[in-house]
Amino acid sequence: MNTNLMYTPQDIKGQTQQEPDKESEMRPQPIYDDFNCKGHNRLKGKTAVITGGDSGIGRAVAVAYAKEGCNVAIVYNIADDDANETKKAVESYGGTTVLIKGNLRDSNFCNEVVSRTIKQFGALDIVVNNAAIQHPQANFEDITDEQLDDTFRTNIYAMFYLTRAAMPYLKEGSCIINTSSVTAFKGSKDLIDYSAAKGAVTSFTRSLSQNLADKKIRVNQVAPGPIWTPLIPSTFDKLKVGTFGKDTPLKRPGQPVELAEAYVYLATDNSSYMTGQTLHINGGEIVNG
Repeated sequence: MNTNLMYTPQDIKGQTQQEPDKESEMRPQPIYDDFNCKGHNRLKGKTAVITGGDSGIGRAVAVAYAKEGCNVAIVYNIADDDANETKKAVESYGGTTVLIKGNLRDSNFCNEVVSRTIKQFGALDIVVNNAAIQHPQANFEDITDEQLDDTFRTNIYAMFYLTRAAMPYLKEGSCIINTSSVTAFKGSKDLIDYSAAKGAVTSFTRSLSQNLADKKIRVNQVAPGPIWTPLIPSTFDKLKVGTFGKDTPLKRPGQPVELAEAYVYLATDNSSYMTGQTLHINGGEIVNG
């Protein structure tokens, strides 16, 4: 991967957009594919559900999985154009996919996600709990009941709902991969509810891994740092976006493609002795845990 092609904060130029966030409206667009990497059929014949799979990290993971021969169910909420673009990218590598649109905060919808995946592909081997939202607030007291509820229902309740729905179909060798955040380990003064929810994701990952160890179902997580995804220009102001990633040792934001291989690794037998663990991909920040 040619990291010289990765964006600097100056390239992003403080671009913002209105919610709901859409990758198709970002300038420059996130880098979600390494075209020099063709895949090695490491997930051939397996099926994955990826939440937030229409854009950002989820899109990069969907494409990387398709290269490895994996069937992909892409779960998304609003952005039809983004979802269809991801579907197109997956299919360009010969992958098979289904788009499932709905609200993961609804446990009934999570049940539907699993049932549709099983109906389409006949099995479920990998659950990638990736969908998330954030709403920065400079003042703690400005976090309303509604915002707090929205953040936790999207960022952690949905993981419980979908994983619970998937359990009857997971078997020995299956895996669950959650997306946490560097904020779960270092905190964030403007993202208190988001950081708290991501902390819950980390505890969920560790506890569930212990619960499922006897079933030989592994549970791990990735904790991204500042990654250039649609969430950033739709939730931060121009000044914040313009300096996004600058405070990391690598002095730039990460790209979704730079995380994709971690999700591949955690889904393959190459990580067979790894459960309850965190892969930190954050531009060089040293964190504990």
